[in-house]
Amino acid sequence: MHSMVNDDGTAQAPKGPETASERVAGEGGARTRPRGRPRSFDRETALEKALLAFWEHGYEATSVSDLTRVMDIGAPSLYAAFGDKRSLFDEVVHVYGARYGSFTDRALAEEPSARAAVERTLREAATAYTEPGHPHGCLVVHAAANCSNPEVEQSLRDRRNANIAAFESRIRADVAAGVLPPATDAAALARHTGAMIQGMSQQARDGASREELEAVAEIALSIWPRTGTHTG
Repeated sequence: MHSMVNDDGTAQAPKGPETASERVAGEGGARTRPRGRPRSFDRETALEKALLAFWEHGYEATSVSDLTRVMDIGAPSLYAAFGDKRSLFDEVVHVYGARYGSFTDRALAEEPSARAAVERTLREAATAYTEPGHPHGCLVVHAAANCSNPEVEQSLRDRRNANIAAFESRIRADVAAGVLPPATDAAALARHTGAMIQGMSQQARDGASREELEAVAEIALSIWPRTGTHTG
């Protein structure tokens, strides 16, 4: 259940009995709002709106005034409920990873080989990056473009590099198990995967369709080495 938050950032108290000032006033039936009761907002809905703004425009180009406008709250409410712009962005990135960007982690955890995990990742990226209803591409790839905040840049860089490291670890495990040839350059193959994911994200931003990105993924997979009877 979404939490309701007052316009001053405090949790909204449950509604009690209607006060006299809330009852119908006068013959016109106009209702009056009690003084001192702050306007409330749904925190999760506001957070999702901030996520979409950062995803579309990036960290640097999304101002606090942009955020308050799309979230439909005042600046004091934003600071009280989410902290400063950087704190809000950190929360946005966390939510994005769980809601939109978890397909890589799932593929690595569930697929039987590195190649199968990469194939699933690229195919799901082609779908996720071009889905209607939200900005195209990947927030983690694009949100720090032209960013003057080195901490924001580094935090997203760390996330991208962590994905590449996870692929490399899985590739090395397959080399050790004989699924991939001993001479496989695990670091280069993992970085190639990262380059494909990041490039597909940019292509999606530039208007590439899901089918076009799936074709790119197919070519990327064709360079993977094989050994023995393993097919990945």
